[in-house]
Amino acid sequence: MASLRARALRGERLIGGLLRMPSEELVEMSAIAGMDFVLIDCEHGPADVIALRQHIALASVHDVPVIVRVGEDDPGQILRVLDQGAQGVLAPHIDTREDAERLVAACLYPPDGKRGFATYSRAGRFGRTPAEEHRRWFLENTLVLGMIESPVGVAAAGEIATTPRLDGLMVGPADLAAASGPADLPVTDQIALVNASLRDTGSLRMDIVGDAAAARRAFDGGAQLVVYNLAHSLMSHLEGLVDGRPWPRRTPTGPTPTQRSAK
Repeated sequence: MASLRARALRGERLIGGLLRMPSEELVEMSAIAGMDFVLIDCEHGPADVIALRQHIALASVHDVPVIVRVGEDDPGQILRVLDQGAQGVLAPHIDTREDAERLVAACLYPPDGKRGFATYSRAGRFGRTPAEEHRRWFLENTLVLGMIESPVGVAAAGEIATTPRLDGLMVGPADLAAASGPADLPVTDQIALVNASLRDTGSLRMDIVGDAAAARRAFDGGAQLVVYNLAHSLMSHLEGLVDGRPWPRRTPTGPTPTQRSAK
């Protein structure tokens, strides 16, 4: 079966779900529903490598590749997630070409990068994959993606996108909005600038969306990979189910998590 990177580069339009651990059933449900990949969030979610390994192994039972969103500038975590069999890495807060170069170096084996070499991990079938075959497969098939999440990154998007072996970029709209001030362009305009840079350089574009209509718009606009924010989608669905009740919606009671932590 072709790798996720190979499928994206040959022009397939691929759709997946972003989830946080522990979500074993969501991994399996996403696979059975027909999604092309799963994106596991270890930036804003738990980054336990043992739980991550279990999620990746479960996805592989269904032949669904996994991308892992790692923490910012964390080559050690990148090494561990790839050793456990992730096919791709998505790294947040790429602001400069130098950031992108460090990401590529952490993801790839020499001579293209600096990833530590081992075949006895799960990715190497516990030593049963010949070393040169293992090295060559991961050099060719590891999907390397970065995130633009600030006006600084937007301004450098064209240069970032030309980084050798960086496959593509995704805009993080929430972080971009939080990082933008009155002097910056509207977020929608900044996103359009990044997308134009990706189009001009032939780089892959990943969009994050909340529903099928938004996914179709993203594909129509040029995205090759689209990922659903499953927390957003599920909360919208659950709230819709509550709306089926004939009386007014119950107002949640009790302190919020922020209020509880302040006590």
